[in-house]
Amino acid sequence: MKKIFLLLLAFLSLSANAQNKTFHDFSVKTIDGNDLSLSKFKGKKIMVVNVASKCGLTPQYKQLQALFEKYEDNNFVIIGFPANNFGAQEPGTNSEIKEFCTANYGVTFPMMEKISVKGEDIAPVYKWITQKSENGKEDVEVTWNFQKFLIDENGNWVKSFAPRTSPDDEEIIKWIENK
Repeated sequence: MKKIFLLLLAFLSLSANAQNKTFHDFSVKTIDGNDLSLSKFKGKKIMVVNVASKCGLTPQYKQLQALFEKYEDNNFVIIGFPANNFGAQEPGTNSEIKEFCTANYGVTFPMMEKISVKGEDIAPVYKWITQKSENGKEDVEVTWNFQKFLIDENGNWVKSFAPRTSPDDEEIIKWIENK
């Protein structure tokens, strides 16, 4: 009986630890191949977006950059994660993606290396973003490029927005401005 109790206690402890993990607990690689601890963004509101260069929604880069420029001094950051999960719409290398984003949209917000945002090879940070068992809040399937996820200043999952939702949607702006 004591063994069963201890096993149950250990299981509950592991389950609680998974839900206590925050966005800040992850490390990723930047588009330039450098290690980046996401704890660097503690104290900032974060919009995470899976992006692609050859998608009908690619022009959202313009709105994302404008949003970043408007609010970057207000403890807000956008983090782009290129992904090739939908229609092979992000076929380029990290350097090609960086060149495309800079030349066509003047992107200055942080861009990470290309990852998988769904499936068996899903990146750990996106597993946390999309699975309630990891983020403690909600299960969300990434349905297409340019899906948006909001993370609060403490690294907690807040909300997701569909790919076609404009980056400057009224609800997103209110959240950034605390209204």
